[in-house]
This record gives sequence, structure tokens and C-alpha cells, in this order.
Amino acid sequence: MTGFYRRYLVVLFRFLPFALAFLRDRRRFLLLGGPRHLDESAHRTRAERIRDTMLELGPAFVKVGQVLSTRPDIVPPVYADEFGTLQDEIPEDAGGDPRGIVEAELGDELDLGTLEPVAGGSLAFVYTVRYRGERIALKVRRPDVKEQIDRDLRVVKGLIPLVSLFADERQQYSLENAAQDFEEIIADELEFERERSIMAEVRENVADNDGVVVPAVYHELSSERVLAMEYRTGRKISDDDAFDDLDVGPHEMAERIAKVYLRMGLVHGVFHADPHPGNLSVTDDGRLLIYDFGMSERLAPTVQEDIVSLYRALVRQDVDGLVDALIALDVLEVGVDRAEVGRVLELVIENLEGRREVTWRAIVTELTTMLQDFPFRIPPDVMLLIRVGTVAEGVCRQLDPEFDFLAVIRSFLVEQGFIETEFQAVLEDTWTDLRRSLPALARAPYRVDRTMHRLERGELVVRTEPVDGAAGTDRGLGYAVLGGALLVSAALLTFHSQPYEVPVAVLAALFALAYLATIWRT
Repeated sequence: MTGFYRRYLVVLFRFLPFALAFLRDRRRFLLLGGPRHLDESAHRTRAERIRDTMLELGPAFVKVGQVLSTRPDIVPPVYADEFGTLQDEIPEDAGGDPRGIVEAELGDELDLGTLEPVAGGSLAFVYTVRYRGERIALKVRRPDVKEQIDRDLRVVKGLIPLVSLFADERQQYSLENAAQDFEEIIADELEFERERSIMAEVRENVADNDGVVVPAVYHELSSERVLAMEYRTGRKISDDDAFDDLDVGPHEMAERIAKVYLRMGLVHGVFHADPHPGNLSVTDDGRLLIYDFGMSERLAPTVQEDIVSLYRALVRQDVDGLVDALIALDVLEVGVDRAEVGRVLELVIENLEGRREVTWRAIVTELTTMLQDFPFRIPPDVMLLIRVGTVAEGVCRQLDPEFDFLAVIRSFLVEQGFIETEFQAVLEDTWTDLRRSLPALARAPYRVDRTMHRLERGELVVRTEPVDGAAGTDRGLGYAVLGGALLVSAALLTFHSQPYEVPVAVLAALFALAYLATIWRT
């Protein structure tokens, strides 16, 4: 317990200068004075210093920074951008020497004399080694990292109530769930058995795609602390010479990346959630090679449906559908003011339409910025989907600056039947309106017959008085006026989403008939 308090004080001391800086942004002299207005470069410099502090504090805070990079409900965009550059630059001996785990668990199976380091992450280190005459890759969890992570997560939980005191109401709502989200995501990354299962499942799902490679898993060598897999090499996808002498070009690879990740999430429901350039390579035969499934997710079928509904609403600019999808995904509370949220979302759509170029990042930023007045949070599965979209779009645009990520998304959704073409959308809307109108249309003949019967028996009477009281004025003029007014109302109501125009048109017809009957009697 002493170690926890010591660590708590160390972390508090390291972040205290940043806390004071943020407080001074609100009040220049902490308790007095107006807010400070810093330019973007000043905030970026501060964000870089926070990022470096997280890196120095170790694996847990590196992961916290990576998670915060996809939480626009908590941190501003400039800080999210800097936190997104945390790429696990951790030395081999941080958190204990992983070689000891390899020797303890696989010393009799492998030729340890051929063990060579390849890369290091915040939670694990990667080696290559010879096994049965071929070289394989080993991802080994750092020996003491789980204990460090557990301790630091408790420190983060202890700091969140303190941070909440200085946060606004919107951020407080998100911070209440943040510690639990951090714990869930990092715990998933520490579960090598889970990673091995997802990796094998994704490999099976993309087996029919000749343009994608996922390394095979050696289940007999894998354990809770070791993940053994096929050793695959390729050119880093962001290298200048990545596509030299290959049949595939940057634009084609960017389109392949977008479609592969869309298929993972929306079709298969299990996806790799960390598509940054360090985890993507191009093989010598021009295929996409995907590494490191530590950050990955399985979606429940209901969540998949809700995500598709969200995409569908965005593409069709359906505000009501967008509100429904955000509530279904637990981004917004069930009791939120739907009318007010709808007005805000209409502004979001208008703002995006006014831009020359619309990107996935722009949509997320605009949406989260405009929803700041409402209590909203981003659940872990939705957060990872946002991360996939923003990171993958960044990679695709790095390959091809003119790449239209949203156009590929729309094309994919149409191909898979998730949304209709424009003509199909019009047909569906027409059929929906007709289906809603059928009950009223079915009852219309009976109502007309009943009304005519009452008119014939004199049970239905509309009394009108001439304005000037002059004799000889047409007494059926009231019927004509009412019929004409109702006819105009029916025409206007055709633009309403509900079929109110049908009963109004029926009433207009009845008054027109009454007027004609009056003329006949006269």
C-alpha cells in the first residue's frame, strides 16, 4: 500500500503544473482575472509536454494517453492529436526482462540461442526465434507489467475525482466512466488468449481476400504470457519506397485498407482496432500485412446493427434516425431532449455541407463539439470504432492525399446492402408513406358513406351567416370556403412525414359534396 501512495504523489506532482496551467486558462490568477486566450501552438506545446510525461510514467499512462486520443468528449482536438502519437516507445527492460518468461515457458521447445529482439510495446516485447527449422515471432508480456498496470489504474481512479472538481459538467459526465473504460481496454490488451482468439478469427475471415495477410498463430506454444505466431515481414506502409517495383499503388492500397476494416467491423463484427503505420506493412508481393491485435474488439450483433443505423442516418441526413442511433449506442442518455439534440444535429449537417472537404475526423470533431451542451459519453466499443476510422483515414490520406474516405464508406455500404442507392431510397420512402396511409385510405369509403347518409337525413348541418346579413346570399358558401381551406391544408400536409393529408382531403371532399348538394336543392 505504501507503494501506491508513493506512486500517487509522484503522478500528482508530475501533472500538477499542467493542472495549474489549465486553471489559469480559466482565471489568469487562479482565483481572480479573466480567461486566458492561448493560440493553437501554445496548446500544442503543452500537449507535447503532457505526452512526454505520460511516456516517462510508463505503460499504463501510455495506454491512457492512447485512449484519450480517441475521447473528444474529454480532451480538445489538439491534445487528442498529440496523444495519438504515443506509439509505445518503451525499452526492452521496462517492467522486467521478458526473456526470462521465454526461457521459463518455452526453453525446451525453442532454440533460445537464435532469440532476437524485434520491437517493444508498453505491455509486451516482440522477438523472433527458430522453431522446428523456421523463424517464428513471439510476443511476450513484460513480467511485472500487470502489477504496475493495476497499481497505476488505481492511481488514475484516485485522481479522477480530483480532476472532476475542475472539469465542466459535460466533462464530468465522461470522466465518471473514463477509469472503468481505461481498465477494460487495457485489461483486454493484457489477455493474450483473447488476442490469440481474435487474431485467428480475423485470419479466417479474410482468408478469401488475396490482398490481405494476417499471421497464423501457434496455439501449442502460446500461453497467458506468450503469443507465438508466424513471422511475416514487409515494408512499412508509410515508407517512401513501400510500393517500389510492386503492382499495387498507394491509392489502391488505401482503398483496400478502408474496405478491409469496414468489412471487419460491419460484416464480421470482430476487428483490429489499431491500424497505425507501425502495424501495417506491404509484403513483397503487394499484399496488406496486419500486425498486433492487442487492441481489438468484438461487437455484439445489436451494436453492429446500431452502427449501421448510424452510418445510414449520416448518409441520408436523417436527424431522427441519428438521434435514435446515438441513444441506442449509449452515447446519449435515453431521457435526453430529443428536439433540442435534433436541432443541434441539423446544425452539424449544415456546417459540414458548407465545407469544401468533409472527412471522418471532421464529422467526429463537429459532432462532439456541437454536443458539448448535452451529457454524452463514448463507450469503449464505439471509441475503438472511432479510433479505427480516424487512424485508418489518416493512413489512407498519407498514402493518397486526395483519398476520399467517406466516398469509399458509402460505396461499401451500398455494395453490402446496408444502405440503398438514391433511387431505392426514394422508393422506400414512398412505400413507407403509402403503408402508413393505407389504414386511413381503407376507412375512407365507410366514412364518406356514413357522412353522406347523415347529410341525407339532415343530421349533419353546417350553419353559416352572411357577413353583412344581406338576404339572397348563397347559404352554401360556407361549405365551399371550408372545402377550399381544407384542400389547401391537405396540399401543405403532403410535405409532413405523417399521413395527415389523407383525412383532411376526405373532409375537403365532404364539404365540397355538401356545397354541391346545397346548390342542387336550391
